[in-house]
Amino acid sequence: MTNNENGFIKEDPWRVFRIMAEFVDSFETMSHVGPAVTVFGSARLPAKDPYYKACVELGKLLAKERLAVITGGGPGIMEAANRGAAVAKGKSVGLNIELPFEQKGNRFTNIPINFHYFFSRKVCFVKYSAAFVFMPGGFGTLDECFEVLTLVQTERISRVPLILFGSDYWKGLLKWMKAVLEERSLIGPNDLDLVVLVDTPKEALEIITDHLRQVGPPKTAGRGFA
Repeated sequence: MTNNENGFIKEDPWRVFRIMAEFVDSFETMSHVGPAVTVFGSARLPAKDPYYKACVELGKLLAKERLAVITGGGPGIMEAANRGAAVAKGKSVGLNIELPFEQKGNRFTNIPINFHYFFSRKVCFVKYSAAFVFMPGGFGTLDECFEVLTLVQTERISRVPLILFGSDYWKGLLKWMKAVLEERSLIGPNDLDLVVLVDTPKEALEIITDHLRQVGPPKTAGRGFA
């Protein structure tokens, strides 16, 4: 057995405790947040970008409805959503991840939580969100979008609003999914109905509040998984 193999055997059991600690700490904090909406999007969009400005407005509208705003806690779109929530005196949650570049916690989170592991962070996004808004973004945003979409499609979590914000960004992908995935029966005939495309913060808010009025507020802090 090599030294590296021996090191992994010794270290891996201890990693379990670090993973457990992330779940315990984050669950304890998030269980007190209340109804929340997660906003995903690029860390690279500057404050002058129209999507950044729209996301600030979305954060304000959500906070005024007493909905907490959850983001990845970083710059760009994440900062915009947290900024809007903070300005409106709402709960502004940042689930920050340790990365070698780009990701630095923004100053607009009033409930910051730090993660080392992506997977424990993702569980918190899904467990404590009553709706999801996907702003334009890169690989990370697309990863979160398809992961949440898959969880809803496979009924591992209950159906919630999955909102794609920005026709000019998302319409090409939606067109491809319909022409290739749906036409070849690689997804179900109604799977694309799981997402809705909007272009204004007001549209997004109406979809979310309509859904919550229909299903009622979450009965528990966070959801389980099927």
